[in-house]
Amino acid sequence: KGINSEDLEVREKCREELRKAAVDWGVMHLVNHGIPEELTGRVKAAGEGFFGQPIEEKEKYANDQAAGNVQGYGSKLANNASGQLEWEDYFFHCIFPEDKTDLSIWPKTPSDYIDATKEYAKQLRALATKVLAVLSLGLGLEEGRLEKEVGGMEELLLQMKINYYPKCPQPELALGVEAHTDVSALTFILHNMVPGLQLFYGGKWVTAKCVPNSIIMHVGDTVEILSNGKYKSILHRGVVNREKVRVSWAVFCEPPKDKILLQPLPETVSEAEPPRFPPRTFAQHIKHNLF
Repeated sequence: KGINSEDLEVREKCREELRKAAVDWGVMHLVNHGIPEELTGRVKAAGEGFFGQPIEEKEKYANDQAAGNVQGYGSKLANNASGQLEWEDYFFHCIFPEDKTDLSIWPKTPSDYIDATKEYAKQLRALATKVLAVLSLGLGLEEGRLEKEVGGMEELLLQMKINYYPKCPQPELALGVEAHTDVSALTFILHNMVPGLQLFYGGKWVTAKCVPNSIIMHVGDTVEILSNGKYKSILHRGVVNREKVRVSWAVFCEPPKDKILLQPLPETVSEAEPPRFPPRTFAQHIKHNLF
Protein backbone atom coordinates (compact mmCIF):
# COMPACT_ATOMS: atom_id res chain seq x y z
CA LYS A 1 0.00 0.00 0.00
CA GLY A 2 2.91 2.29 0.78
CA ILE A 3 3.88 2.65 -2.88
CA ASN A 4 0.62 4.55 -3.48
CA SER A 5 0.43 6.25 -0.09
CA GLU A 6 -1.12 9.74 0.16
CA ASP A 7 1.89 10.61 2.28
CA LEU A 8 4.60 11.67 -0.14
CA GLU A 9 7.43 10.74 2.20
CA VAL A 10 6.06 7.23 2.85
CA ARG A 11 5.44 6.77 -0.86
CA GLU A 12 8.91 7.84 -1.91
CA LYS A 13 10.56 5.69 0.77
CA CYS A 14 8.61 2.58 -0.32
CA ARG A 15 9.30 3.18 -3.99
CA GLU A 16 12.97 3.70 -3.33
CA GLU A 17 13.16 0.47 -1.30
CA LEU A 18 11.46 -1.47 -4.08
CA ARG A 19 13.76 0.01 -6.72
CA LYS A 20 16.85 -0.67 -4.62
CA ALA A 21 15.84 -4.30 -4.05
CA ALA A 22 15.26 -4.72 -7.81
CA VAL A 23 18.73 -3.33 -8.57
CA ASP A 24 20.59 -5.17 -5.83
CA TRP A 25 18.82 -8.53 -5.39
CA GLY A 26 16.07 -8.72 -7.99
CA VAL A 27 13.85 -10.40 -5.40
CA MET A 28 11.96 -9.04 -2.39
CA HIS A 29 9.20 -9.63 0.14
CA LEU A 30 6.16 -7.45 -0.55
CA VAL A 31 4.26 -6.72 2.68
CA ASN A 32 1.10 -4.61 3.03
CA HIS A 33 0.53 -5.38 -0.64
CA GLY A 34 -3.21 -4.78 -0.36
CA ILE A 35 -4.33 -8.32 -1.26
CA PRO A 36 -6.45 -9.49 1.69
CA GLU A 37 -5.05 -12.29 3.81
CA GLU A 38 -8.48 -13.90 3.63
CA LEU A 39 -8.11 -14.20 -0.16
CA THR A 40 -4.54 -15.54 -0.16
CA GLY A 41 -5.69 -17.99 2.54
CA ARG A 42 -8.47 -19.23 0.25
CA VAL A 43 -6.06 -19.64 -2.67
CA LYS A 44 -3.70 -21.68 -0.49
CA ALA A 45 -6.47 -23.83 0.99
CA ALA A 46 -7.82 -24.58 -2.50
CA GLY A 47 -4.39 -25.55 -3.86
CA GLU A 48 -3.56 -27.73 -0.88
CA GLY A 49 -7.00 -29.31 -1.15
CA PHE A 50 -6.34 -30.22 -4.77
CA PHE A 51 -3.01 -31.89 -3.98
CA GLY A 52 -4.53 -33.66 -1.00
CA GLN A 53 -6.79 -35.71 -3.28
CA PRO A 54 -6.09 -39.29 -4.37
CA ILE A 55 -3.77 -39.57 -7.36
CA GLU A 56 -6.56 -40.76 -9.69
CA GLU A 57 -8.51 -37.53 -9.04
CA LYS A 58 -5.44 -35.41 -9.86
CA GLU A 59 -4.69 -37.50 -12.94
CA LYS A 60 -8.02 -36.38 -14.44
CA TYR A 61 -6.29 -33.03 -14.97
CA ALA A 62 -3.03 -34.48 -16.29
CA ASN A 63 -1.23 -32.38 -18.89
CA ASP A 64 0.25 -33.87 -22.02
CA GLN A 65 3.74 -32.47 -22.41
CA ALA A 66 4.45 -34.61 -25.47
CA ALA A 67 1.49 -33.08 -27.31
CA GLY A 68 2.68 -29.60 -26.29
CA ASN A 69 -0.14 -29.16 -23.78
CA VAL A 70 1.57 -27.92 -20.64
CA GLN A 71 -1.53 -26.78 -18.76
CA GLY A 72 -2.83 -29.07 -16.04
CA TYR A 73 -1.40 -31.46 -13.47
CA GLY A 74 2.05 -32.95 -13.79
CA SER A 75 4.64 -34.75 -11.77
CA LYS A 76 8.34 -34.31 -12.01
CA LEU A 77 10.56 -36.95 -10.49
CA ALA A 78 13.58 -36.83 -12.74
CA ASN A 79 17.32 -36.44 -12.54
CA ASN A 80 18.57 -32.98 -13.37
CA ALA A 81 21.86 -32.03 -15.01
CA SER A 82 23.86 -32.36 -11.80
CA GLY A 83 22.50 -35.86 -11.12
CA GLN A 84 20.18 -34.76 -8.33
CA LEU A 85 16.57 -35.79 -8.36
CA GLU A 86 13.96 -33.08 -9.00
CA TRP A 87 11.11 -33.88 -6.68
CA GLU A 88 7.78 -32.11 -7.20
CA ASP A 89 4.16 -32.33 -8.30
CA TYR A 90 2.70 -29.27 -9.95
CA PHE A 91 -0.39 -27.72 -11.47
CA PHE A 92 0.09 -25.15 -14.22
CA HIS A 93 -2.53 -22.92 -15.87
CA CYS A 94 -3.10 -19.46 -17.28
CA ILE A 95 -5.17 -17.33 -14.85
CA PHE A 96 -5.34 -13.89 -16.56
CA PRO A 97 -6.60 -12.23 -18.78
CA GLU A 98 -9.92 -14.02 -18.55
CA ASP A 99 -10.35 -14.37 -22.32
CA LYS A 100 -7.12 -16.40 -22.44
CA THR A 101 -7.97 -18.81 -19.63
CA ASP A 102 -9.43 -22.26 -20.12
CA LEU A 103 -11.67 -22.94 -17.13
CA SER A 104 -12.38 -26.46 -18.35
CA ILE A 105 -8.98 -27.59 -17.08
CA TRP A 106 -9.14 -25.80 -13.70
CA PRO A 107 -9.78 -28.09 -10.73
CA LYS A 108 -13.48 -28.48 -9.86
CA THR A 109 -12.51 -29.71 -6.40
CA PRO A 110 -12.14 -28.01 -3.96
CA SER A 111 -15.25 -26.08 -4.98
CA ASP A 112 -13.69 -22.69 -4.09
CA TYR A 113 -10.66 -23.24 -6.34
CA ILE A 114 -12.00 -21.37 -9.38
CA ASP A 115 -13.54 -18.40 -7.54
CA ALA A 116 -10.56 -17.86 -5.23
CA THR A 117 -8.02 -18.15 -8.04
CA LYS A 118 -9.93 -15.83 -10.39
CA GLU A 119 -10.24 -13.13 -7.73
CA TYR A 120 -6.58 -13.49 -6.76
CA ALA A 121 -5.55 -13.20 -10.43
CA LYS A 122 -7.44 -9.91 -10.77
CA GLN A 123 -5.91 -8.41 -7.65
CA LEU A 124 -2.43 -9.63 -8.50
CA ARG A 125 -2.71 -8.10 -11.96
CA ALA A 126 -3.45 -4.73 -10.36
CA LEU A 127 -0.43 -5.17 -8.08
CA ALA A 128 1.76 -5.95 -11.12
CA THR A 129 0.70 -2.62 -12.65
CA LYS A 130 1.76 -0.77 -9.49
CA VAL A 131 5.13 -2.53 -9.32
CA LEU A 132 5.86 -1.97 -13.02
CA ALA A 133 5.02 1.72 -12.57
CA VAL A 134 7.55 2.09 -9.75
CA LEU A 135 10.20 0.23 -11.76
CA SER A 136 9.51 2.45 -14.78
CA LEU A 137 9.95 5.61 -12.72
CA GLY A 138 13.15 4.11 -11.30
CA LEU A 139 14.57 4.02 -14.85
CA GLY A 140 13.51 7.61 -15.49
CA LEU A 141 10.63 6.52 -17.75
CA GLU A 142 6.97 7.50 -17.57
CA GLU A 143 5.14 5.17 -15.21
CA GLY A 144 3.11 3.23 -17.78
CA ARG A 145 6.08 2.43 -19.97
CA LEU A 146 7.25 -0.99 -18.74
CA GLU A 147 3.70 -2.28 -18.58
CA LYS A 148 3.18 -1.22 -22.19
CA GLU A 149 6.46 -2.87 -23.23
CA VAL A 150 5.41 -6.23 -21.75
CA GLY A 151 2.01 -6.33 -23.41
CA GLY A 152 -0.31 -4.25 -21.23
CA MET A 153 -3.64 -5.41 -19.82
CA GLU A 154 -4.58 -7.26 -23.02
CA GLU A 155 -1.46 -9.30 -23.66
CA LEU A 156 0.52 -9.80 -20.45
CA LEU A 157 -0.27 -13.37 -19.39
CA LEU A 158 -0.42 -14.50 -15.78
CA GLN A 159 0.51 -18.17 -15.58
CA MET A 160 0.14 -19.90 -12.23
CA LYS A 161 2.26 -22.87 -11.22
CA ILE A 162 1.47 -24.50 -7.91
CA ASN A 163 4.51 -26.50 -6.81
CA TYR A 164 3.96 -29.29 -4.33
CA TYR A 165 7.15 -30.72 -2.86
CA PRO A 166 6.53 -33.91 -0.85
CA LYS A 167 8.58 -34.63 2.26
CA CYS A 168 11.91 -35.97 1.13
CA PRO A 169 13.67 -38.59 3.26
CA GLN A 170 17.08 -37.62 1.85
CA PRO A 171 16.94 -33.93 0.95
CA GLU A 172 20.65 -33.87 0.10
CA LEU A 173 19.94 -36.13 -2.89
CA ALA A 174 17.06 -34.08 -4.27
CA LEU A 175 16.14 -30.55 -5.29
CA GLY A 176 12.65 -29.16 -5.66
CA VAL A 177 13.61 -27.07 -8.67
CA GLU A 178 17.10 -26.74 -10.09
CA ALA A 179 18.86 -23.38 -10.39
CA HIS A 180 17.31 -21.02 -12.94
CA THR A 181 16.30 -17.43 -13.53
CA ASP A 182 12.66 -16.65 -14.29
CA VAL A 183 12.04 -15.73 -17.93
CA SER A 184 8.95 -13.71 -16.94
CA ALA A 185 8.64 -9.94 -16.49
CA LEU A 186 7.73 -10.40 -12.81
CA THR A 187 7.00 -13.47 -10.68
CA PHE A 188 4.83 -13.35 -7.54
CA ILE A 189 5.05 -16.22 -5.05
CA LEU A 190 2.90 -17.32 -2.13
CA HIS A 191 4.09 -20.24 0.00
CA ASN A 192 3.01 -22.30 3.00
CA MET A 193 5.75 -20.85 5.26
CA VAL A 194 8.08 -23.84 4.81
CA PRO A 195 11.46 -22.39 3.76
CA GLY A 196 13.00 -23.69 0.55
CA LEU A 197 13.71 -20.77 -1.77
CA GLN A 198 17.45 -20.21 -2.20
CA LEU A 199 19.02 -17.29 -4.04
CA PHE A 200 22.50 -17.13 -5.52
CA TYR A 201 23.86 -13.85 -4.16
CA GLY A 202 27.42 -12.67 -3.70
CA GLY A 203 28.78 -16.00 -4.93
CA LYS A 204 26.84 -18.23 -2.51
CA TRP A 205 23.40 -19.74 -1.93
CA VAL A 206 21.26 -17.82 0.57
CA THR A 207 17.99 -19.23 1.96
CA ALA A 208 15.12 -16.73 1.85
CA LYS A 209 13.33 -16.03 5.12
CA CYS A 210 9.62 -16.74 5.43
CA VAL A 211 7.76 -13.50 6.17
CA PRO A 212 4.11 -13.98 7.22
CA ASN A 213 1.51 -12.53 4.83
CA SER A 214 4.14 -11.44 2.35
CA ILE A 215 4.30 -12.15 -1.35
CA ILE A 216 7.77 -12.87 -2.69
CA MET A 217 8.42 -11.02 -5.93
CA HIS A 218 11.15 -11.78 -8.47
CA VAL A 219 12.23 -9.50 -11.26
CA GLY A 220 12.34 -11.78 -14.32
CA ASP A 221 14.62 -11.83 -17.36
CA THR A 222 12.12 -9.78 -19.40
CA VAL A 223 12.46 -6.73 -17.12
CA GLU A 224 16.21 -7.32 -16.79
CA ILE A 225 16.50 -7.13 -20.59
CA LEU A 226 14.27 -4.04 -20.96
CA SER A 227 16.26 -2.27 -18.21
CA ASN A 228 19.56 -3.29 -19.88
CA GLY A 229 20.59 -5.16 -16.75
CA LYS A 230 19.88 -2.34 -14.28
CA TYR A 231 17.31 -4.57 -12.61
CA LYS A 232 18.50 -8.09 -11.79
CA SER A 233 16.92 -11.44 -12.55
CA ILE A 234 18.51 -13.57 -9.83
CA LEU A 235 19.51 -17.21 -10.10
CA HIS A 236 17.44 -19.24 -7.62
CA ARG A 237 16.38 -22.79 -6.80
CA GLY A 238 13.96 -24.67 -4.58
CA VAL A 239 15.15 -27.11 -1.94
CA VAL A 240 13.03 -29.84 -0.38
CA ASN A 241 12.42 -30.56 3.26
CA ARG A 242 12.76 -33.74 5.27
CA GLU A 243 9.95 -33.08 7.77
CA LYS A 244 7.48 -30.92 5.92
CA VAL A 245 5.59 -30.72 2.69
CA ARG A 246 6.40 -27.45 0.94
CA VAL A 247 3.88 -25.78 -1.36
CA SER A 248 4.37 -22.59 -3.37
CA TRP A 249 2.06 -20.68 -5.69
CA ALA A 250 4.13 -18.92 -8.35
CA VAL A 251 2.48 -16.56 -10.81
CA PHE A 252 4.62 -15.67 -13.82
CA CYS A 253 3.71 -12.43 -15.62
CA GLU A 254 4.78 -13.15 -19.19
CA PRO A 255 4.83 -10.99 -22.32
CA PRO A 256 3.22 -12.46 -25.46
CA LYS A 257 5.47 -15.04 -27.13
CA ASP A 258 5.97 -13.48 -30.56
CA LYS A 259 4.29 -10.07 -30.72
CA ILE A 260 6.96 -8.06 -28.94
CA LEU A 261 10.69 -7.77 -29.52
CA LEU A 262 12.47 -7.74 -26.18
CA GLN A 263 15.55 -5.58 -26.10
CA PRO A 264 17.06 -2.89 -23.88
CA LEU A 265 14.92 0.26 -24.07
CA PRO A 266 16.74 3.09 -25.86
CA GLU A 267 16.63 5.24 -22.69
CA THR A 268 18.63 2.60 -20.78
CA VAL A 269 21.42 2.48 -23.36
CA SER A 270 24.31 4.91 -23.73
CA GLU A 271 27.88 4.92 -25.00
CA ALA A 272 29.03 4.01 -21.51
CA GLU A 273 26.35 1.32 -21.24
CA PRO A 274 25.87 -0.37 -24.60
CA PRO A 275 23.02 -2.89 -24.98
CA ARG A 276 23.81 -6.07 -23.02
CA PHE A 277 21.15 -8.22 -24.67
CA PRO A 278 20.42 -8.92 -28.34
CA PRO A 279 16.83 -8.34 -29.58
CA ARG A 280 14.68 -11.48 -29.16
CA THR A 281 11.06 -12.41 -28.93
CA PHE A 282 9.95 -13.98 -25.66
CA ALA A 283 9.68 -17.35 -27.43
CA GLN A 284 13.27 -17.03 -28.68
CA HIS A 285 14.46 -16.05 -25.21
CA ILE A 286 12.84 -19.14 -23.64
CA LYS A 287 14.46 -21.34 -26.26
CA HIS A 288 17.84 -19.69 -25.76
CA ASN A 289 17.50 -20.22 -22.01
CA LEU A 290 16.79 -23.91 -22.36
CA PHE A 291 19.81 -24.82 -24.44
